[in-house]
Amino acid sequence: MRSIDTAQRRARLAVRHRLTAAARVDDAATITRSLVVLHATDPATVFLSLAARSRELEPAGIEQALYTDRTLLRMLAMRRTMFVAPVDLVPALQASCADAQAVKQRRTYARHLAQVVDGDIDAWLGEVEEQTHRELLVRGSATGAQLGAAVPRLRTQVDTAPGKPYSKPTAITTWVLLILGCEGRIVRGRPNGSWASTQYVWEPIESWLPAGVPVISAEQARAELVRRWLHAFGPAPVSDLKWWTGWTLGEVRKTLAQLDIAEVALDGGSTGTVLAEDLDPVPEPEPGPTLLPALDPTPMGWQDREWFLGPHRDALFDTFGNVGPTVWWGGRVVGGWAQRGDGEIVWRALEDIGREATGRIDAEAGRIGAWYGDIRAIPRFRTPLERELTS
Repeated sequence: MRSIDTAQRRARLAVRHRLTAAARVDDAATITRSLVVLHATDPATVFLSLAARSRELEPAGIEQALYTDRTLLRMLAMRRTMFVAPVDLVPALQASCADAQAVKQRRTYARHLAQVVDGDIDAWLGEVEEQTHRELLVRGSATGAQLGAAVPRLRTQVDTAPGKPYSKPTAITTWVLLILGCEGRIVRGRPNGSWASTQYVWEPIESWLPAGVPVISAEQARAELVRRWLHAFGPAPVSDLKWWTGWTLGEVRKTLAQLDIAEVALDGGSTGTVLAEDLDPVPEPEPGPTLLPALDPTPMGWQDREWFLGPHRDALFDTFGNVGPTVWWGGRVVGGWAQRGDGEIVWRALEDIGREATGRIDAEAGRIGAWYGDIRAIPRFRTPLERELTS
């Protein structure tokens, strides 16, 4: 078995995740493909992940890719998490992840709807979905509140915790929109406000893909998604791939059997999986600074992070496993950063990194601070070091 050591894994990470000056580009879709998808639970993450890997890409250029050129699309995918994906990957994400989530959510919501709906609940819910989708096709875009006003049955009240102290009937608008999103029939469009806003409007999928999401088999979809992940994140243990996809171990192994892969020995005694065509070493790049935002897809791409994170987990992650803003040098994490209320970017090294690295990270912090402009974006999931730096 061939070996790929930690230094080579870091070199691959730095080059393929565009954490070096030479790898930076100013095309949002190209950067996104380098990482497979961008985490989008926190809207600011999408913009800051792209800013960190570009030279001159401004927020307006990212908004153009998302809402004008529509080369990127926001959708629920792996682990029922929100991502921004290149449109060419949407069919694979739909068939490998979103379709199953739609079935699961419909089943869950149908149990609650039994309180208020007589007869065939699935048929009733399907009618509401069709009405909502048609309304969006007519309008072009709408908020959840606007759709609730136009489709009366969206205002149906359901109590998900009857008899409990926290019981509170709520309208099913969000449920229906979530199902339609998982089914690939509607998407989140341009938000009201700045690029850090969470107040999205909804649009029909036809706005991005006039014929809807192309249908492919789940097996083909999983193979395409795993192939892209292995190129971006391999070599890595199978357990990392299982965690990232949210699939069962059986589904992961069945998918890997479709691909031409190789096993390699990793430092620490574990076995990594890599595409068989990807065994040649990547030249070690010149080290450089990168400030990645909270929930960036690079540190969130593996379950086992010690080889690039070192002993810094407690300072940089919250108790639920969400990463905060991180400072990178030479393909590894060396510190953390935060934006203060006055807009200043402050950072702290968590180990001795030397004068050159310190000076260049200072310069990069200045660049990112200017990129924010007037926007103040507090991470949705706050971590110990980020809180400390802003206190």
